[in-house]
Amino acid sequence: MSKSQFIYSPKYHADFKGHVFQIGKYDGIYERLTKESKKAIKRFHVPKSASNSDLKLVHTEAYLDDFLNLKLTSRTTPSELPLTAEIRDSYILMAGGTIRACEIAVEEKTAVMNIGGGFHHAYADMAQGFCYINDIAVGIKKSFQSGLIKSAMVIDCDLHQGNGTAHIFKDNRDVFPFSIHQENNFPIKERSDKDIGLPDFAGDDLYLEMLEKTIPDELISFYPELVVYVAGADTYCDDQLGGLCLTQEGMLKRDRLIIGAVRKIGAPLVIVLAGGYAHNPEDTVQIHYNTAVTMMEIYG
Repeated sequence: MSKSQFIYSPKYHADFKGHVFQIGKYDGIYERLTKESKKAIKRFHVPKSASNSDLKLVHTEAYLDDFLNLKLTSRTTPSELPLTAEIRDSYILMAGGTIRACEIAVEEKTAVMNIGGGFHHAYADMAQGFCYINDIAVGIKKSFQSGLIKSAMVIDCDLHQGNGTAHIFKDNRDVFPFSIHQENNFPIKERSDKDIGLPDFAGDDLYLEMLEKTIPDELISFYPELVVYVAGADTYCDDQLGGLCLTQEGMLKRDRLIIGAVRKIGAPLVIVLAGGYAHNPEDTVQIHYNTAVTMMEIYG
């Protein structure tokens, strides 16, 4: 098993025109890792953009025609984001990053973090909730197409349910979507293989208790050949869009529990970042940085 690795490009950054999505966190995480962890410096890979054929593994031609040609339609406007060439290209590049992360993780039997991605609200036929391309589904389906895997599990710990991912894989017995989220929050829920909807203001104790009760057993039962961990930072108690009350220490314990459980069964792991909207953007960077360091400690 090789050392844990990272996928990143400065071209992930795009002008989101003052939107609440903290796009600058990607650069901030990269800068922290390369400055403070000598181990991380030599572990970075630069992604290539996902091809149209890659995107078509998940998304419909009608939706892609709107998105690629920057058309504001009923299929693209549910993203709640601007749609510019720069933003479009950023999402396609991040999807390529998740594809590459899956390839490296499986081929080298290790853990790989894409410092981007995690856009779990995007459906096959429409954008939703800051998500244009469901890079999680694209990465998994590309891995199936390439013959790298025969099964995958998504462990989604973003504050919001991964509704797009759940819907895309609803009839696929080879992919197990799991989501733990705030129940009374966006979006309208789809059915995952396992959903844990938490009450408003749930904190560290309940969150970790529910994970401890489910994740190890689900991993052993399903025994996936690849795990994608959606490590959202928006469960943090000071998040602008959230209603859960996890501390940074609680989120670090979350990372250790999940990454450790995946490592225990020997599965390749891909980590994507998803949401994070702390009032202080440095808190968002810190939370994701902690996830990266935990990955290196456990898989490195």
